[in-house]
Amino acid sequence: MKTLNFSPIEFSKLKKPPKQLFFEGESDLLHMPKVSIVGSRRASSYTKNITAALARGFRDIGYCVVSGAAMGVDATAHKAALANTIAVMANSLDIIYPKVNEKLIKDIYKNSLALSEYESNTPATRYSFVVRNRIVVALGDFLIITQAHENSGTMRSAQIAQELGKKIYVIPQRLNESNGTNKLLKESKAELIYDIDEFISRFGSIVNKQDEIMEFCKNFPTLNDALKRFGDKIYEYELEGKVEIKNLKVYPL
Repeated sequence: MKTLNFSPIEFSKLKKPPKQLFFEGESDLLHMPKVSIVGSRRASSYTKNITAALARGFRDIGYCVVSGAAMGVDATAHKAALANTIAVMANSLDIIYPKVNEKLIKDIYKNSLALSEYESNTPATRYSFVVRNRIVVALGDFLIITQAHENSGTMRSAQIAQELGKKIYVIPQRLNESNGTNKLLKESKAELIYDIDEFISRFGSIVNKQDEIMEFCKNFPTLNDALKRFGDKIYEYELEGKVEIKNLKVYPL
């Protein structure tokens, strides 16, 4: 575990920001525009499909997807957004939890970013999940909840978003399948996403989706690997402002 040497500016509105943050992976992801996507651990297939489409869409316009590495919605969002994703853990980073997400979490450690405010050998607790949620919500420019029961931890995330003045978006759900998000709509505390492509287009456009070099650089390759594959074209992309070469790695801009 490494210690983050700066406090993200997004924490300035938190009443109790983390005293310290530990991380594994690419801390530069914290400087990207970010969206928080959260929801039920027991998400329906419909919810997972919409969650994945949203996460991929935001990844493709240069956003980083923030979530909590739990089963269900969280895991779906992380997988779809790799490598542009940040996982905020409710335990220390030397503990892999939940075990069912072990492969995903290790992929995030290697290719994306995982954060925790807990020192080594700290297991997850019921309380730490609630506390973790404030970091997930704070990091995102806005919050998307794709499914939630009315008395769930996800609804606490909605409450945090309201306290921080962040917009909340939800997706259409059938009656009695996501009472939490339906209640947010009823109380005018959330906005409905009617069309995924139209919604994502509000925040940006897909840049170089078919560009092989840009696709390659989304995984933050080493400079040597990029040069072996594309030669001096990498330096041309740097001069054009499409990528940044930093610490012998290549980052898409």
